[in-house]
Amino acid sequence: SETLFLEIHQNGLIHRQTYHKGAPDAPLAVFGETAQRGTIIRFWPDMTIMETDQFSFDTLSHRFRELAFLNPVLTIHLKEEETLREETFHFEGGVQSFVSFLNENKKTLHDVLFFRKTLEDGSQFEVAFQYQESTENETVLGFANNIHTREGGTHVRGFRTAITKTINRFIREKQLNKGEEVRGEDVREGLTGIISVRIPGPQFEGQTKAKLGSSWVAGAMESFLSEALQEKFEEDPLTAKKIAEKAVLTAQAREAARKAKDLAKRKNVLEGSNLPGKLADCQESDPAKSELYIVEGDSAGGSAKQGRDRRFQAILPLKGKILNVEKSRGIEKFITNDEVRALITAVGCG
Repeated sequence: SETLFLEIHQNGLIHRQTYHKGAPDAPLAVFGETAQRGTIIRFWPDMTIMETDQFSFDTLSHRFRELAFLNPVLTIHLKEEETLREETFHFEGGVQSFVSFLNENKKTLHDVLFFRKTLEDGSQFEVAFQYQESTENETVLGFANNIHTREGGTHVRGFRTAITKTINRFIREKQLNKGEEVRGEDVREGLTGIISVRIPGPQFEGQTKAKLGSSWVAGAMESFLSEALQEKFEEDPLTAKKIAEKAVLTAQAREAARKAKDLAKRKNVLEGSNLPGKLADCQESDPAKSELYIVEGDSAGGSAKQGRDRRFQAILPLKGKILNVEKSRGIEKFITNDEVRALITAVGCG
């Protein structure tokens, strides 16, 4: 800032100090008595550094709302004197209210789950999350010492690992899956979560502090949340089952989509491929005027080729007994069979 005036009301006294270009003009001094508590700051932006001196009410509103959610004892009042717009932010529910705010007007599977822990060094972890019924992508926001880590970091990684492992453990114990692998992406679909950590000396990656890099946080978060979530699942198995079944259904849908994609690829390959190498094609291109003889083995194929009328008779030797497609399970099994693929290609009905 170009100039900053600081006024502190504390312990019955008023303290004031003035800064220019970030440097104090004089030490903090007492200017009177007061019955109030709080801090008043007035500043003028340094236009040699700032690109503009215009502040967005919406941007400030968004940030102050975040701070009020993260600090439930805090009340923030924002007022724009020029337009008379004003808003007050105070959320006693903390990060739980934050999740409810993000999931407003959305159908959810269960109440917001909340977990908190204070470590021996004074570090504090707070986690709140809730699943939506829909198949929307996850919305997980991480904060470190009130700083929004937009690119996540070790606290978010520990959270995701704990969620994935604990839910997968429940799925295995209750035998809810039918063989499909439940991945982290399946567990996180429809998840809305807030992770807030307060730690001494946080390390960030990059100049913008968009990603927490303190390596120890990942393990500490995973250990804390895995234990807390396991206890919650034992106390409330109905909620655990809802979450687990959603993850299993998501895994099944993902696997079905993969199979459908693979089949479509195979179908395109068949449609775009050349005629089978062993096919002795005929000269006639009109299917109504041509014949296809299917024989077993190259030996029979050789004899048939010698005795055919190549003008309208085609010969296709197949290796051994062809697959019984009526009794095969699933289209993916017979469409990948070499002999069936050769036949499909030969008759052009793929």
